Parts: sequence; structure tokens; C-alpha cells
Amino acid sequence: MSSLIRCPPERILRPLMKSYLAGGAVKNTHGSSSHGFANLIPNRVSSKRFYRAAVCTEFGKPLEIEKRESEEELSSGEVRVQVSASGINFGDLLMMLGQYQVKVPPPFTPGSEFAGTILEVAEDVENLKPGMRVAGSVTTGAFSEEVIGNSAMLWQIPESMTFEEAASFIVAYGTAFMGLKRRANIQAGETVLVTAAAGATGLAAVDLASHVFESSTVIGACGSEEKCELIKQRGAHHAINYTNEEVKSSVMDISPHGADVIFDAVGGKIFKECLRSIAWEGRLLVVGFASGEIPKIPANHLLVKNASAVGLYWGAYAMQDSHTFDWSIQECMRHYKAGKINPYYSATFSLDRINDAFQFIKDRKSTGKVVITMR
Repeated sequence: MSSLIRCPPERILRPLMKSYLAGGAVKNTHGSSSHGFANLIPNRVSSKRFYRAAVCTEFGKPLEIEKRESEEELSSGEVRVQVSASGINFGDLLMMLGQYQVKVPPPFTPGSEFAGTILEVAEDVENLKPGMRVAGSVTTGAFSEEVIGNSAMLWQIPESMTFEEAASFIVAYGTAFMGLKRRANIQAGETVLVTAAAGATGLAAVDLASHVFESSTVIGACGSEEKCELIKQRGAHHAINYTNEEVKSSVMDISPHGADVIFDAVGGKIFKECLRSIAWEGRLLVVGFASGEIPKIPANHLLVKNASAVGLYWGAYAMQDSHTFDWSIQECMRHYKAGKINPYYSATFSLDRINDAFQFIKDRKSTGKVVITMR
């Protein structure tokens, strides 16, 4: 005890200082080199990291680009990703308008689909590592240069897949695959009708039906001649322009027995026409209501045809059946690696022009996915 008391402070500090000085000069916050003792104290200001994000400050208003401070620590199961590209989904637009089923109060960063490179993982994350190229999904936050997501909602992407393709892949192909395979139990040789076929999910459904599920006849329905040409290039055998063609008569001309599987994301009048063109024991997938009109189903049509109307809410599987949710993505990745399917995006916009991207979609100029690029 007495020797400890007699020990002067310099006997402890001198070796520490020698070791510190041996490491060379350290730059201070002004950029000059210094060996001063003050540099032994961590400079918390200089260690902060920032990134840009598109922020919804008020429902219905344009997004604002703001600088945000990166969170210092990750919670259990979390992964920090440097975002390279983010895909725009219809739900993002609804959330920005305050019309989504889950209302997030402003300010918040919208965006649910992204692709990029892992920067950091929480200590308990074992299947993902820094440097991996991944695609992922979050509830909000994807329209930014950095995002934190749950490891269960991230998938490693092959080197052959660009970040723009990856940002166009997860939601559209996961939804289409789950609908066609699990909900509709599609069989080889069946006739498939896809509405809103030039949209991201519609094109994914056309791609899968034609190139994976080996449907004998794939019919796509959309709203212009240019879109009709696109969907035929992407795998549809026939195209219906429902701005000047009646869906039922066109389907019956192509397939006299009707459509075995109908993938409808429009609703309204188009849904009713689809139902009238369904085949015996056909399955009509209720995917969305792009028309803004939720149709009423005349149950007698289902009875007479022994047909089924089947709901599809892909995102709910993440909460209700995570194994099946992951399966839908893994299967799509497998088919991509095999060269059978190919995600499509029609335009890219930089983060600074994200409001132009949304206007591009509102003006009905987009086909497939529209992607926001970060760098």
C-alpha cells in the first residue's frame, strides 16, 4: 500500500505518452498536426458521420433533401447499409400522402426497397458481413444514402445483378411469385391474364409466368400501345390495350375457355371484366386497386364457374409467416441466377431529383420500376 501511495502520477502517464507519441502525429479538428495532450481525449465531433435523406415534412408536399447524422450504435439484429439505389413503390406515394394503411407522422424518410453495400452489422448477426452486396426492404427510410434494416429483411445479391436491378427486384418479384405459385397454385400449360402488366409487379408476373412457370398463354393488359409492345418484349404472348379493347371478348378470342389464373392489380371496372373472363376452376388474384375503386365481387360468378377469388398481401407474410416470405425471395433469386428472369426499370433519378421521379410516375410515363440512385 505504501509503495502505491508514493508512486507519482508521471510514472503512470509517462509510458502512455511515449506509446502515444510513437504512433506519430494526429490531426486535430482544424487539420493541423499535433502531439498535444488534448488529442488523447476522443474528438466526438470529428467522429460523427452524416448522410443525405429525402424527408417528408408534411403530407402531400414535395420531399426535402436533408443531412442526417448516422446513428452510432446498432440494436440486436440490425444491419447498416450504404444505399446505392432505391426503388419507388406505389405504397411510398400513398404514405407520403398520408393515405397508406399504416400512417407514419411527419417528418419521416419514405422508401421501402433498396440495394447497397453493408457497412456494419450488430454483434448477433452471423449470416451477413460488412462488404456484402444486398437488397432489402424496410417500412420507411430507403430514400437515403444510409439505412438501418433488420437482417431478416436483407438478401445477398449476385455480382451479376446491378444495384438498380436489385432495387427493382424484391417487392415486385416477391409479390408476383407468392401470388402465382402459392396463392393461385399455377400449373404449367395454363392461361394467365395479368392486368397493369407494364408496371413493376405486372412485368414480374409476366416474366415469371412465361419463363419460370411455363404458362402456355400469357396475356398482358395495359393502357397504351407502347406498353403493349413492351410487355410482349418481356414475355407476354398477347397484349390487350384496355383503353380501346374490351377485356373479356379479347381474352375469349385468344383463349376460348378463358383465363385459368388472373393477376389483377387494377380493380374497378377491369376487375369485373376479368371475373367475367375467368375459366372453369379459375383463380382470380386480388393484388391491388390502382384504379382507386375497390370492386364488389358477385359471388354467383364464382359459384357457376367453381372459381376462386384469392387475396394477396405479400408484405403480411413477413409478420405472419416469415419462412414463406423468405422462400418467395430465395426462389426468385435462384431463378435470376439461372438466367430465367430479368428485372426491369424504365428510368433512374438522382436523390436530388426524387420529386421529379414521383412526378414522372404521376404523369403515367413510367413502366416497370423507377429507381433513385444515391451515388
